[in-house]
Amino acid sequence: MAESRPLSGNVPLIKPSVRREAFADRLRRQLGRFPLHLFLIGLIVLWSIPTAALLISSFREPTAISSSGWWNAVTSPGSWTLENYRSVLDARGMGEAFVNSIIITVPATFLVIFIASLAAYAFAWMSFPLRNTLFLLVVALLVVPLQMTLIPILRLYANITIETDIPIIGGNIFGTGSYPGLWAAHAAYGLPFAVYLLRNFFGSLPRDLFESAYLDGASDTQVFFKIVLPLSMPAIAALAIFQFLWVWNDLLIALVLLQDPSLAPMTLRITNLVSSFGTNYEVLTAAAFISMALPLVIFFALQRYFVQGILAGAVKG
Repeated sequence: MAESRPLSGNVPLIKPSVRREAFADRLRRQLGRFPLHLFLIGLIVLWSIPTAALLISSFREPTAISSSGWWNAVTSPGSWTLENYRSVLDARGMGEAFVNSIIITVPATFLVIFIASLAAYAFAWMSFPLRNTLFLLVVALLVVPLQMTLIPILRLYANITIETDIPIIGGNIFGTGSYPGLWAAHAAYGLPFAVYLLRNFFGSLPRDLFESAYLDGASDTQVFFKIVLPLSMPAIAALAIFQFLWVWNDLLIALVLLQDPSLAPMTLRITNLVSSFGTNYEVLTAAAFISMALPLVIFFALQRYFVQGILAGAVKG
């Protein structure tokens, strides 16, 4: 008679003592992380309480909080209303400023991504004289304070301002009081970091891909558009988030270069609201949450690329 074999075959059985030790080891690791988890939960709570109070205050009538403060919006009696948002969008001009911010931010973001991706590919995979020196000069521009360049840029823009009747670009083709001048300024200030980020990512791509493409007769243009850009979407998405948020939240450059109030973005309009309605918390918070809406949508739409795009280029410089 053949000897009977266990149903488990050759798979060794795990002893209960080994299971208990493995469970105890996992439990110790989790307990070791407990202080960090508790600290993070505390930070979330500290951030959520004032944010929730501000959000609630934007939907409350002025009489509920104007005499006490925005932090009493949770406990003070008062009816809920959307009048604060209607007032901000219509009477205070935030609706027009929201459109102006989009007109300023979207072209400036695409301009930086396009120019930086071309420059980063050249620095990463093309050979030309003084390549490393030029790249170091571009990276060195990161430490130049933005405020030092405002007076020279303003003088340059004042000398090359060209007036026109085209409304979509702000009344001027270039210079002060024009959207193209502001696009160029934002692009110039954002290019050093963009080139640095994309160059590191492009340099981490496998060399075999480029050698195979060149052996098949592909040109640099074909390699860039058909290989590099599709593989670099995480880094480009991360750069898009950085540049979009930076331009959207910019106040200083728009304040210096835009001299027409009708072209003012939301940051300038909110600044005027602070000076005019310093104690009207419901108006200020409504304007603040309107300005936060689009950046939050952009961030959550591209967040899965964000960390991947930041860390991928750190493997190879």
